[in-house]
Amino acid sequence: MNKSTHSGASVLNRRALTLLVGLAGCLTAPLSAAPPSVGDSAPGFTLPLAQGGTVELAQVLAKQPVVLVLLRGYPGYQCPLCHKQVQDFLRNAQAFTDAGVQLILVYPGEKDGLVEHAKEFVADQMFPPNFHLALDPGYEFTNLYGLRWNKAGETAYPSTFLINQRGVITFAKISHSHGDRTTAAAILSELKKMAQ
Repeated sequence: MNKSTHSGASVLNRRALTLLVGLAGCLTAPLSAAPPSVGDSAPGFTLPLAQGGTVELAQVLAKQPVVLVLLRGYPGYQCPLCHKQVQDFLRNAQAFTDAGVQLILVYPGEKDGLVEHAKEFVADQMFPPNFHLALDPGYEFTNLYGLRWNKAGETAYPSTFLINQRGVITFAKISHSHGDRTTAAAILSELKKMAQ
């Protein structure tokens, strides 16, 4: 092999190596997730619960469909619209029990102080066995679902998903404001459709 052929092969090898390194970077770099839509498989997760223990989506779905509600958590204060939404769901707890679903309410925020803020949020409230207040420390769940409201004084876009036992999303509502939340009546109506 003469010197110019060797030099050309070296350049090709370097280019191939650069291309492979670039491709590897693309495969391992975290991608910004888009929020899941109706018909998508719900991304799996395991989250800590405010009262201890964990909740895993796959384990809950093995028993019943899931209503998944992402709250705003603690953006420096307890969100009054989140409180109102949770109260609406709790007032209709028996209807959700009768519909045979589990509710996972996700309370996101920075890791420091999140447990205390979540406990303050539900202070003096009794959650039925099919209601779970899950924590999202550091926004891992929020980012997984593409719902991070990354702006000063914000945490996550308030969202609700209905997930059937096959893990498929049958209803999705994402609010890009503080209001426009799902109501218990709207979700119970969707559950009736799902049961037909």
